[in-house]
Amino acid sequence: MNRNDPCWCGSGKKYKKCHADFDERIASVRYDVLKGQVRPPRRIINNEADIEGVRRAAVVNDGVLDLMDTLVAPGVDTETLDRAAHDYITERGGIPACLGFEGFPKSICTSINDVVCHGIPSKKDVLKEGDIVNVDTTTILGGYYADASRMYLVGKVSAAAERLVRVTKEIMERGIAAARPWHFLGDVSAACGDWAHENGYSVVTALGGHGVGKDFHMEPFVAHVGEAGTGMLMVPGMIFTVEPMINAGGYDVTVDAKDGWTVRTKDHTLSAQWEKTILITETGAEVLSS
Repeated sequence: MNRNDPCWCGSGKKYKKCHADFDERIASVRYDVLKGQVRPPRRIINNEADIEGVRRAAVVNDGVLDLMDTLVAPGVDTETLDRAAHDYITERGGIPACLGFEGFPKSICTSINDVVCHGIPSKKDVLKEGDIVNVDTTTILGGYYADASRMYLVGKVSAAAERLVRVTKEIMERGIAAARPWHFLGDVSAACGDWAHENGYSVVTALGGHGVGKDFHMEPFVAHVGEAGTGMLMVPGMIFTVEPMINAGGYDVTVDAKDGWTVRTKDHTLSAQWEKTILITETGAEVLSS
């Protein structure tokens, strides 16, 4: 590419004023193929306009989760949570990304107790004292996606349930802290997995985080257990989720044969998940949706 050509990122700037130095740095990195080290594809590097688009979607997305703080309580059914989330997103010009995605029938996922993820809201699922529930929401606004989830304690929960929820959040936060530019994605995986195992929990390996931006699920796949120094190089402009799914028992999961969506722990022990969308910056990671 000529240095005076428009940059490949779509910013409208000349290449020499935009990603020329960036490309030189990527080219200077020595990749160890035995560790699975790879450079990120250009298509997942976001320009300033893209990043602002995700930030705007994140404002609405985080508002949904804030709303859930006021609604989650014993006696509330998850269909009520879904309707409230749908109305909140659409009233602000957004689109619930989950609704209709590969046939998913609702606007959010509500995963209770031993449900790992992709729980389908229903009038039949009434929250009760002692439950833990994950609400996962993804918002499309102006063609950009933001994705996040939080855990909620329903009334007074057991000490074991509270600890699982608390430590799972710590696991996510450690993963985000390890997301640094010019380091490898395996650093994030190792930070998550090591803290989970140190606390006596298992990590779901069948599912993980993902890139997000102009599409729901993009590269890279983000594992939450692994080896530091492996995988894709993290560089400024990458946006992806860190969303560890942590089980009190074994890591094996099953998918509901009837609905084709609900993922549960195979041994029916409790599971928890926290998720944030992050941006790799020049100095570390910035949380976009939480």
